[in-house]
Amino acid sequence: MTQPPVPARRVLLAAPRGYCAGVDRAVIAVERALEQYGAPIYVRHEIVHNKYVVRTLEKKGAIFVETTAEVPEGSIMMFSAHGVAPQVHAEAAERGLATIDATCPLVTKVHKEAVRYAKEDYDILLIGHEGHEEVIGTSGEAPDHITLVDGPDDVAGISVRDESKVVWLSQTTLSVDETMETVDALRKKFPQLLSPPGDDICYATQNRQTAVKELASQAELVIVVGSTNSSNSVRMVEVALQAGAPAAHLVDHADELDEIWLQGVRTVGLTSGASVPDVLVDGVLKWFAERGYGDVETVRTADESITFSLPKELRRDLRAEAAEQPRRTA
Repeated sequence: MTQPPVPARRVLLAAPRGYCAGVDRAVIAVERALEQYGAPIYVRHEIVHNKYVVRTLEKKGAIFVETTAEVPEGSIMMFSAHGVAPQVHAEAAERGLATIDATCPLVTKVHKEAVRYAKEDYDILLIGHEGHEEVIGTSGEAPDHITLVDGPDDVAGISVRDESKVVWLSQTTLSVDETMETVDALRKKFPQLLSPPGDDICYATQNRQTAVKELASQAELVIVVGSTNSSNSVRMVEVALQAGAPAAHLVDHADELDEIWLQGVRTVGLTSGASVPDVLVDGVLKWFAERGYGDVETVRTADESITFSLPKELRRDLRAEAAEQPRRTA
């Protein structure tokens, strides 16, 4: 009797994946600043949450710092795509630093919403992960009005001054499903809870989570390329598992892949976080091709055409401006 053909091994490649408009803008901003002003360019925190991108920019002359105090007076400092609190702007001015603001415009939108609702004396419930740079920056816009809600389990302990004046905002890189679960729990406790005028979850985060759900429905194994400190990449692994993928793993690059994961796997789903350049995905595709997964099929769930203009500071002479800034006296 003729045996049925063995199904071909294949890779389903998500589209969209990788760089979003905000990340692309931030990375190009660092490269343009280095070309325009020369090294070093200081960057407060990682410009985006990807180890490969950070190392590449370091080789070109970017210096990543955790605090403003680490930056020599009179230097140029860039703010990362995740944004910073007003206090950081004040610290930079105090040290006579010229600054380039590479905050993602979608994060800036959330900052402006926080300022607006604080002026209207609302209690603001910020859904996000404690310690994430974006949450720290947004909270700094209105610290007396913002309460962090780190998931549905936090809701029981939340209190507000006036239940008729409470609004929720969100970190842009969360899981859409998890965020709405938290919102639902908040609304049960505060029926008059106001929603922000626009969706706070980044369009790219939503699109990549939709794509990974589609992969999860067809693949025995889902690989997400991204760094462990990338919130949107970590969420994608969680979304894949919740959507029914038998297995899902987060890797920074091909060297972290494990052949043990391939046991019984005919279809692999592959995607990448919003901070991941395609060169890393290409390396993973090559790894799979070398192991018989040479058939690559693109699974497209959305088209992205959004772009953001570069920071306005790159159209000025920041070195000259820095030289003219008064130095802090001891």
